[in-house]
Amino acid sequence: MPEKAANPAPLGLSGFALTTLVLSLFNAHIITAGSDVVVGLAAFYGGLAQIVAGLYEWRSGNTFGYAAFFTYGAFWEWYFITALLIDMYIISVTPAGISAVLAAFGVFTLIFWIYTFRINWALWFVFLTLWITFFLLAAGLTVVGGYVGIITALLAWYTAFAMVYQEVFNRPAPLLSTMPVKVKGA
Repeated sequence: MPEKAANPAPLGLSGFALTTLVLSLFNAHIITAGSDVVVGLAAFYGGLAQIVAGLYEWRSGNTFGYAAFFTYGAFWEWYFITALLIDMYIISVTPAGISAVLAAFGVFTLIFWIYTFRINWALWFVFLTLWITFFLLAAGLTVVGGYVGIITALLAWYTAFAMVYQEVFNRPAPLLSTMPVKVKGA
């Protein structure tokens, strides 16, 4: 009998949620000193853990999960490498350059949000708040983007925890059982 494979989504969502939460606390100016703690999280929990989750989603045939986790894992690795190289005085970046990257991730996220209409409400809320976060940050509205990022992180954590809850208790979790757009005959 083949061994049951674990669902990689709670790992990917948790890595995304925790790293996003910590960075967003700094963006919202709730915490004002010591933002370098985000760099390690970006490298390993936000970056590597999501890339690993993405690879396991690919292996299971979940194109949405693969593309989302691998892309956001790569985003956190970009954050890590960029922060590291700036601190080492190897590169410099401009606000316009950072805004362009954030806006591009906003576009990617907006498109993926459309796909969540056919998945479930929990992911719909995560991707909705995430594309808003990216565009706010791209526009230079860092504090507001930080607060929306906190909401995004909490929604992602809810989604991860609800997935584990469903598996452990074999009961449906709110927002995971229904999709925003129902398809006739499906």
